[in-house]
Amino acid sequence: LAGTFMQALKTLSGYTMHDIPKTTLDTIARPALAKPTASFYKRPLPPKCTSFTSSRGKEMFANALLEGNMEAYFPLASQFITQNEPAYCGLGSLVMILNALGQDPGRRWKGPWRWYEQEMLDCCRSLQSVAETGISLTEFTCLARCNGLKADVQPAPMGIDKFREDVKLASRSSGTFMVLSYSRKSLGQTGDGHFSPVGGYSEAHDSLLLLDVARFKYPSYWTSIEDAYEATLPLDKVTGQPRGYTLLSPVEPNEYSSTSPSVTTISLNKSTWKLFQIKMNNALRSLSSI
Repeated sequence: LAGTFMQALKTLSGYTMHDIPKTTLDTIARPALAKPTASFYKRPLPPKCTSFTSSRGKEMFANALLEGNMEAYFPLASQFITQNEPAYCGLGSLVMILNALGQDPGRRWKGPWRWYEQEMLDCCRSLQSVAETGISLTEFTCLARCNGLKADVQPAPMGIDKFREDVKLASRSSGTFMVLSYSRKSLGQTGDGHFSPVGGYSEAHDSLLLLDVARFKYPSYWTSIEDAYEATLPLDKVTGQPRGYTLLSPVEPNEYSSTSPSVTTISLNKSTWKLFQIKMNNALRSLSSI
């Protein structure tokens, strides 16, 4: 870059490299770095959380694998991502689930390829708004449904036995996944509201594995069912609504039978809504002319 700049100077002004003082060259070649601002590199896990990569974490994984409670882990691990923005934990978690389930977004990611990425999840709230405040459990469910998933939302308090039962259900399946909405503070972590996919369950330790999409902050970790359940109980300070979890699975072709003909699921986003609106307007005009 400095060489190109110097050539431009030579062409425009008739200068040669020797005509320019060394101090000037130094300034061009090595621009002053901006003053550093406060920044962070990760956080240590609190005592309530066991790192997935620790000796104990590996032992828990091995036990859970033998129990048959790690079926969810493999499809999720193959799609593990980091959230794109500090408040995108809900979007990052949902994109992992959508791609793990093999959902077709119906629009291009890059080149000819159709693939889910976080900026596609804009059908319930603007991405700018989500980047500022994150999303609630209700909005997470809205995003899941408008992208073609069946979402069984369980707001807290649902009872610890029900919670454990659903953790086990999701952990033993590669077609139904759980995303937990919880308070980090309850686990002794920094920050507060967060979303994470559940990657498995160790019955021997009565603990679940959280695949934290804020990988710049915390690694994946195990925490007890009791502590995880307690973390769903604090209210979301933004909405005043409870936290909880959502069980996500694909909508089957015959999910809505003739017994409920008025129920229709439409997967729309900002990019496809205008096209849908045009087609609906044309259809309505055709009907009105009959």
